[in-house]
Amino acid sequence: MNYLKISIGIFLALAVSRFIPHPPNFTSLLSLAFYVPIFFGLRYLPVLLLSFIITDLFIGFHGLATFTWGSLILIGLLPRYFNSGVLTRVSGSLAGAVIFFIITNFGVWTNGSYGYELNGLILCYTLAIPFFVYNLISTFIFSGIFEGIHKYKLLKKFNFSKKN
Repeated sequence: MNYLKISIGIFLALAVSRFIPHPPNFTSLLSLAFYVPIFFGLRYLPVLLLSFIITDLFIGFHGLATFTWGSLILIGLLPRYFNSGVLTRVSGSLAGAVIFFIITNFGVWTNGSYGYELNGLILCYTLAIPFFVYNLISTFIFSGIFEGIHKYKLLKKFNFSKKN
């Protein structure tokens, strides 16, 4: 029963942040991808990915879905290396934003919109910087929220933990 409740909670947290009006790339997605495995274990990473796919059904699929979904899986594996303290977790979460930026914009470049030369690759990443700033800010803010949840053990208070 807890698996279902946690899965619904993950879906709702992601859906709310994607469906309410927000600046471009300002969602809880990257922080959720990093913190869900910390709070609940890797077995919930597919739940997050499925939640992302379901919300994509409503928002619209695009040719870069494999790049975005793949980057989420990589970000979900980061806590294995970045889980020794608050500073390392927040750093790992921000590293996830960098991974997302690199992978998804490489995907944009492979579409050929900027040409297949080095200058096109550089232009693609340069034009994506404003979106990256929103990603970093939202990841930092949501990481702070999740760290607060972690610090005050709110998940255990409501009988949610990694063991369930």
